[in-house]
Amino acid sequence: MVLEGLSNSLKETLKKITRAIFVDETLINELVKDIQKALLRSDVNVKLVLDLTNKIKKRATEEKAPSSINQKEHLVKIVFEELVNFLGSEQKGINISEKKPFQILLVGLFGSGKSTSAGKLAKYYSKRGYKVGILGLDIHRPAAMDQIEQIGNQINISTFIDKKEKNALNIYKRFKVELNKFDIIIIDTAGRDALSDDLIQEINDINKEIKPDERILVISADIGQTAEEQATKFHETCNITGILITKMDGTARAGGALSACAVTQAPVKFIGVGEKIEDLEEFNPEGFVSRLLGMGDLKALLEKTREAIDEEQADKLGKRMLGGEFNFVDLYQQMEAMKKMGPLNKIVELIPGMGNMNIPKEMLNVQEEKLKKWKFIMDSCTKKELEDPEIISRTRIDRIALGSGTTAREVRELLKQYKQSKKMMKMFKGSSKDTDLNKLMKKFKGKGIRMAY
Repeated sequence: MVLEGLSNSLKETLKKITRAIFVDETLINELVKDIQKALLRSDVNVKLVLDLTNKIKKRATEEKAPSSINQKEHLVKIVFEELVNFLGSEQKGINISEKKPFQILLVGLFGSGKSTSAGKLAKYYSKRGYKVGILGLDIHRPAAMDQIEQIGNQINISTFIDKKEKNALNIYKRFKVELNKFDIIIIDTAGRDALSDDLIQEINDINKEIKPDERILVISADIGQTAEEQATKFHETCNITGILITKMDGTARAGGALSACAVTQAPVKFIGVGEKIEDLEEFNPEGFVSRLLGMGDLKALLEKTREAIDEEQADKLGKRMLGGEFNFVDLYQQMEAMKKMGPLNKIVELIPGMGNMNIPKEMLNVQEEKLKKWKFIMDSCTKKELEDPEIISRTRIDRIALGSGTTAREVRELLKQYKQSKKMMKMFKGSSKDTDLNKLMKKFKGKGIRMAY
């Protein structure tokens, strides 16, 4: 979970609102103190915490709830809106222009994860139809070029490196003509301290020669409050246009990196949410805060769904399911799509309302194991059984269990899951005319606060 500690603290704080009989000054003061503690524990800058909580307190004290919601729901809405405003309010991803090649320069500290992030960005844009290449200009770190080469081979992306050259600009000049054949070039540079004059001069020279379209500061979430000084210096040196925060899944201190962005006014463009090459998300403040508060993030969920299953297949499967036709083949496709979307614990936090259920990690791990076994069970079914699971009798269950290396009980569990899924599909059958994703998003968004709390 991204910022799990902060998320749990904020969710507990908001639960106090729902348990309260009415909203009064005492509740508001208690709410503000809890939010301050949660943010300070996550290394958010003290001044920014005070500014944020003062705004929450002022609005909570002065504003009256509109007729559509009660005062407690309005208080949750205020907290949500102010946290979103603190993080930048609007989603500010990289706007890829038609200019070729569109060049994205990555700068940052030693060990911040620039090379890995270069691979993640390359994968992200190649999946969206762009022809992407990676240019390695880290001439200082041993094996840096090898790492870029390995990443490129892993994701089938062209890399441009020179293991012998000790001048970064010479490497760029050598490949300049070849780079023009690509839509996007991700440029990896050497890690450096923003206060180190010689390395800063090098990045200045690279910046002036290449004139990149985006200059992204890659910063680790675990850097704490020193992030502010580093980000400010990098901004002054090469005028960064955005920030990519890595290791967002593995630390409680990411508030330092987030507040550094607020101080420099450089928007967060991407966040790294895991170790895998696919674990990169375009930063959406509204969705991020919604996830922190346990309200889910439908936009990110739909994005993952589109990546996991192609549109034609999704449409075909959706029509079958909403039409009441649902068999093991359909369930199998659902499971395959879920597997591509990532670990269950990451998917659960995107579903509205699920983030507040506090499902134990152990239980989610058990579900992951079940999915694997269910796959083996389906592989042991005949074509007829897959198309019509209703024919699976006791003798067939025993045969399938033996063939899949599972137990009869586990086969029955799968049949139970199938029947529950089919029943759910029948409930949705009447609303098959309203399958547009935007309509669904609006429905969920409108109910977000009530669903979660």
